[in-house]
Amino acid sequence: MFDIIIEKGRIIDGTGNPWFLADLAVKDGRIVKINRLITRDAEEVIDAEGCIVSAGFIDMHSHSDLTLLINPYMESKVRQGVTTEVIGNCGFSPAPINDSLREEILKTSPMFREADVALDWSTMAEYMEKIEKNGIALNIAPLVGHGNIRSHVLDFEEREPTGKELEEMKRILAQAMDEGAFGMSTGLIYPPGCYADTKEIVELCKVVAMYGGLYSSHIRGEESQLLTSVKEAIEIGEKAGVPVEISHHKASGKNNWGMVKESLKMIDKARSCGVDVTCDVYPYTAASFGLDSLLPPHSQAGGVEKLVERLRSGEVRRILKKQMMEGVDGWNSMARIVGWEKIMVDYCKGHPEYEGKMISEITKEKKLDPFDFVFDLLIEENASVSVVLFSMSEEDVRTVLKSPFSMIGSDSSSIAPYGILSAGKPHPRAYGTFTRILRKYVIEERIMTLQEAIRKMTSFPAQKLGLRNRGLIREGMWADISIFNPEKIIDKATYANPHCYSEGVEYVIVNGKTVIKRGEHTRDKPGRVLSRSDLTS
Repeated sequence: MFDIIIEKGRIIDGTGNPWFLADLAVKDGRIVKINRLITRDAEEVIDAEGCIVSAGFIDMHSHSDLTLLINPYMESKVRQGVTTEVIGNCGFSPAPINDSLREEILKTSPMFREADVALDWSTMAEYMEKIEKNGIALNIAPLVGHGNIRSHVLDFEEREPTGKELEEMKRILAQAMDEGAFGMSTGLIYPPGCYADTKEIVELCKVVAMYGGLYSSHIRGEESQLLTSVKEAIEIGEKAGVPVEISHHKASGKNNWGMVKESLKMIDKARSCGVDVTCDVYPYTAASFGLDSLLPPHSQAGGVEKLVERLRSGEVRRILKKQMMEGVDGWNSMARIVGWEKIMVDYCKGHPEYEGKMISEITKEKKLDPFDFVFDLLIEENASVSVVLFSMSEEDVRTVLKSPFSMIGSDSSSIAPYGILSAGKPHPRAYGTFTRILRKYVIEERIMTLQEAIRKMTSFPAQKLGLRNRGLIREGMWADISIFNPEKIIDKATYANPHCYSEGVEYVIVNGKTVIKRGEHTRDKPGRVLSRSDLTS
C-alpha cells in the first residue's frame, strides 16, 4: 500500500518540458512510482483531474528566519505551493548570534519580545535543533549572514577588520558551514555589511567555496550603482571560486529603469567566462525595507542605540538631511531617488494610523518637514518601522523574469492574517509571489510558458542550492509536491489589503505529508531544516 496516490494530474516535472498525464505514488516521504495508471491501494487518493502536479516551489529568497518561531504553520507561503524556503538572506541569519545581536533583534523587532520568543541559541546547529524540535510546515535551507559574522567580531563598527579579526570571522563562518549552512549572504546596503570592502568578502567566500556553498548578495546598490554592484558580485565569485546569487535583481528609481538589460548582459558574459552567477526576482514594482535604510550608512554605525542618540542632535539632523538630499560618498538615499510620495509606511507599532499611507501624505496632513518626521519617528519607535517603496518599472520586472538566469524569490517572511504576524500592511509578496507569477505573467500576459515558470520555481533553485533530491517530479525524489488548478490560481493580496491568502492551490505535500488539503491547512508540520548533508540523501 502506498501512502498517497495522485491520479489523473497533468505533471510538469520541473525540467522545462511540457506536461504529461500520469499517476504518481508516494511512500515513506518519497515519490516511488510514476505511471499512466497505478492500481494499488493508498491511504490517501488525490483526484488531480484538471490540475497541474509539480514539484513544490522553492522560495530562493525568504526572510522567515524568526517568524517561523511565532507561527510554524507558515500559511502565507505554503498556500502558494511553496515547500522550501531559503532563509538567512541579505546578510542577516538567525545564527550565529551573541548577546549583542539578541538585544539588537529585540530592539528592532519588538514582536518577538511580544510573542515571548526565546532567542536561546547561539550556533547554527543549536538554531536548527530548536526549529526541528518545534516543528515547521515547510522545509528551510539556511544561509549564514555576513552581518552576523562581522558583528560577532567587530560589532557594528565602521572599519576594516585586522588580520586576526578576519581569521576569527573565517573561523565562525567555517563553523556555520560545518553545521549545515548552504552558503553566506551579504546585505551590502545594511550595517554592518555595508562597512565591508570587496577584499573582505572575497576572503570569506573562499571559505564558503571550500565547503561547496554559494554566495547570495543584496548588492551594494540597485539604483545608479547597479552595474558597478553587479560587477563587484561577479568579481567576488570569480576571485573566490564560488557560485553567486544576486538577490531580488532590479533597477530602482526612474532614472535607472532599463539598466537591467545591461546587468543581465553582464551576467551572461560572466557565465561565458566560467563564473556561475544567477539572480532571483519577485513579480512586483515595489521594494520594502526598514525606514532607517533611507539614512546614510555611517549614521547607523554602532547599532540602533547609537543611531537614535545621533538623531537627537540638531546638528547631526542638519547634516543627515543634506546628505539625504544631495548624496554622499557615492551613496544616494532612496528618499531622493523615488520621493516621499512613493514611500509608504507598512509597519509602525506605535502609530498604526500611518500604515498604508505615503510619507508625503502624512507630513502634508501634519504640516511637518518629511525629514524631521522620519528622524522623530525613528527615535520614537527605536528604528522599528518598515516601508514599501514604489521604485521599479513593470517592464524591468518582465525583463528579469524572462531571463534564463533568473529564479523566483519572495524576499518576504512567512506570515498569516491572524495573531501577531497580521500586524501592519506588509508587502503583498508575502502572500502572492508564486501565484502572481502563474496568474499574471504566465496565464494572462504569457511572457513565459507554464513549464518555464515552474522550472524557475523548482529545479533551478534546487540546482543552485545543490539539492539533487528535490525540485523535480522523479521517482526517488522527496515528495515535495504542489497541485494547483490553473483556472483558479490567483494572488489576492494587494498593497491596500495584503493579508489575503492566494487561491487555486488545492494540495501541498511536504516530505510525503499533506499540508494543504482541498485548499485548507491540515496543521501538520512535516517540514525539515535542510543542511548540506541533505544534498543527496
